[in-house]
Amino acid sequence: MSSTMRWRAAAGHTVRYEMTPEETIDLYAAAWGETDSGRRMTILEQVLSPDCTYTDPRVHAANPGELSDHIGRILPSRPGAKVLRISTVDMHHGKARFAWHMVNADGTALPAGLDIVEFDEATGKLKTILGFFGSLPDLE
Repeated sequence: MSSTMRWRAAAGHTVRYEMTPEETIDLYAAAWGETDSGRRMTILEQVLSPDCTYTDPRVHAANPGELSDHIGRILPSRPGAKVLRISTVDMHHGKARFAWHMVNADGTALPAGLDIVEFDEATGKLKTILGFFGSLPDLE
């Protein structure tokens, strides 16, 4: 998909989703630094489908509210931290991967991670997010 995506609406009409995949992902990443739960939920509702799931090695969230609650539990241990996308968005067939890292308030970066996402075809919002932490280990 390109930055001029077109999504098929359920009623058979074609609608244009206004955000590029990169903008959607960057706004999603911004939610990971938002300490106000109401503003965080507003961000997540803009970029996640209502039935979006999020899974990483520590948690499985079944909807945007559960993900917002999870982020709210993480943020107090990292005051002022934010998540930044550090790669291009590699995309095909409505699925994408991108690298990110969390940056602490003092500017130090934690090890990078990788997310694999699936976009909802009707809305362009994220439907599935699979998060991985750190680099893959080399074969021995």
